[in-house]
Amino acid sequence: MDMKVYSVDGKEKKKIKLNDKVFAREVSHGSIYYAIKNELANKRVGTACVKTRREVIGTTAKPYRQKGTGRARAGRWKSPLRRGGGVVFGPRPRDYSYTTPKKVKRLAIKSILSLKAQEKDSMKIVENFTIDSGKTKDLVSILKNFIGKERAVLVLQDDDSMLRRAGRNLPNVRLLSYNRLNAHELFYGKKIILLEGAAEKLNDFYQD
Repeated sequence: MDMKVYSVDGKEKKKIKLNDKVFAREVSHGSIYYAIKNELANKRVGTACVKTRREVIGTTAKPYRQKGTGRARAGRWKSPLRRGGGVVFGPRPRDYSYTTPKKVKRLAIKSILSLKAQEKDSMKIVENFTIDSGKTKDLVSILKNFIGKERAVLVLQDDDSMLRRAGRNLPNVRLLSYNRLNAHELFYGKKIILLEGAAEKLNDFYQD
């Protein structure tokens, strides 16, 4: 498939050929679901913890005598039935992370790229540029020609430290390298901006 390449001023410059296996394939919604679910699970800290009746600090004395009070018998103040007592089946520290097959992850990325390429104005390819000054305002002056205030993803052709420095203060923009794409960020990004070099590298990187 062919897509337009824009200059940093937002003007159409030329066209580029994209690999149909990456940008025009059948969308696999199942792989997208599993990839995003896996990424969110791997981000979970898993430090939530409550105390059981054994761990609660307190007296072990019987609250009141067994008979003659008219109340139900009770043996411990630390019972889960009492305020301040232990918790039954509460959360404990655990590791939520798990692995998803590599083929599923790659299929998810290709499916999202194809989905965005099909949607009108969701994906744009921009000529290669960098921010030598590393200043956020210089990057904003370029991005304003392509995105508004919506959530966006800028895909880089390499690990450009100055470009990343310029974009780290933008709350609605995520900068990703072409070989480290994130299914969650790509899927929920309203706009996907591909640098021309990144688009060319994606043609080969995800073609299998």
